[in-house]
Amino acid sequence: MTAVRTEHLTVDERKALGRQARRATPLATLADLADSDRDPISLLQTQAECRVPELVPIRYGRMSASRFSFFRGAALVMCDDLSRSAHSGIYTQLCGDAHLSNFGVFATPERKLAFDINDFDETYPGPFEWDVKRLAASLAIAGKDNGYSSKERKQITRGCAAEYRETMAKQAALGNLAVWYSHIEPEDGLEELSNQIKKRMLDRAMSTLDKARRRDSVQAASKFTEVVDGRRRFISDPPLIVPVEELFAGQDLTVAEEVLRERIGAYRGTLQWDRRVLLQSFEMVHIARKVVGVGSVGTRAWMILLNGVDVDDPLILQVKQALPSVLAGYVDGPTFRNEGERVVNGQRLMQASSDIFLGWERGPGPDEAEHDFYIRQLRDGKGSAIIDGMKPEGMEMYGRLCARVLAYAHARSGDRISINEYLGEGTEFDFAIAEFAAAYTKRNSRDHTALLTAIDDGRVSAEQGI
Repeated sequence: MTAVRTEHLTVDERKALGRQARRATPLATLADLADSDRDPISLLQTQAECRVPELVPIRYGRMSASRFSFFRGAALVMCDDLSRSAHSGIYTQLCGDAHLSNFGVFATPERKLAFDINDFDETYPGPFEWDVKRLAASLAIAGKDNGYSSKERKQITRGCAAEYRETMAKQAALGNLAVWYSHIEPEDGLEELSNQIKKRMLDRAMSTLDKARRRDSVQAASKFTEVVDGRRRFISDPPLIVPVEELFAGQDLTVAEEVLRERIGAYRGTLQWDRRVLLQSFEMVHIARKVVGVGSVGTRAWMILLNGVDVDDPLILQVKQALPSVLAGYVDGPTFRNEGERVVNGQRLMQASSDIFLGWERGPGPDEAEHDFYIRQLRDGKGSAIIDGMKPEGMEMYGRLCARVLAYAHARSGDRISINEYLGEGTEFDFAIAEFAAAYTKRNSRDHTALLTAIDDGRVSAEQGI
């Protein structure tokens, strides 16, 4: 086998690339939001074509709830907008949907809590600042929904961009292994910022961490399952949770369950060897379809219940359909034989530590079409900040934490030295990102109104309150 040669540029050469990118795309141009005649509803409808039809109205209903809810589900719309303006040309692995609700705490394999990005459905290589722009815009939009003034929102978004820039400068000065191991342990991050926030906010944050520590398969089982005649089963709560025997009532499930067991075996092969052994010690006992998230509503998602030594030793896996990234149609990048593998590899690259059961699988669904999936534990220590009612100083603190781990992820997967040289030492990047976020807040408001109009006119059907 012939080894693939990797080009190793010197530090000076990497800095030169950053300066070259800055000459081609000055920092001030990152504030630009190009005009566009795109129809946000048409873009959203293209995504509906590959989703479960009866669940799509739930997606529109959830997106209609607020301007921020719309933004959460409109990653494709924003990607279309970003593609119309000049970009740095410095690529890294992107989250692709780096809004503030896609960051949070989760349990590492060492059973510690880490704060990091926790959603990678759209992960794909692209210009590093696209993630920063989506994060900053999400802070501005959530702030507007919370009633913050324009001045408060600009301070928050400038703080977010500054944290990203300053963290990238620190990462650029580190060696490769130190960059790879960089992460935030939530208590440390809160302690560092404790002098910037009020005690009641710190207490609220610590309460969130305490709840996250209790969120595991046992806790998930207590919420989503019940024991009937000595056997644990998922609780029916349609349309959000539908056990497989209800979903396919009147059909013989024997063959389908056997096929699923074979597919779980194929998924097991994507795990590390020791984790395959662990997974094999569990027995699959029940399956249910689950409605997830806002932007993901309508994608095929399942929960699989497995027992260990007995019914009081549960493991719940979430199986989620992986569709092509929204970024794939707008930037030059690789193609993937399996979109689940794309999600998993992107997550492993960007996260400091990933779920031990994170893997992928491909196979036919009930519609007999082939679908890609990625699989992970459900609720393994996961927790996220409560955005509604958050005070401006709390939003700024949270935005800074998100920006820091985003910089860690980009430094891990891209050229941190080129990015740092492009950003420079001044605050021009901070002000450009804040300007962009303010402009996008206005555009997002118009798009949200367009969805409400489309619902009123009957162009799309929406089920609200679900």
